[in-house]
Amino acid sequence: MSERPTRRGFASRPADPEQWIKAADSAPRDSDAGSFTARLTIDVTPELRGRIKIAAFRRGVTVADMLRELLAREFPLDPDGDHP
Repeated sequence: MSERPTRRGFASRPADPEQWIKAADSAPRDSDAGSFTARLTIDVTPELRGRIKIAAFRRGVTVADMLRELLAREFPLDPDGDHP
């Protein structure tokens, strides 16, 4: 019987993790920094997720936009370019 071909899985680890991490720091091809995003995944309880969704709905914004604003407010750009 023939063997299955070895395929790289969706969540497989990169061969060179350091290069993979640094790749996110490179500038986007169209040089519009605002169009470059990275996905951030966090674990929250279903109750907190519900409260977040309700808060966003009441404000008339998406959850993503509300959380981006919150993170930008909590972690402002330092004028010197240094990170705390």
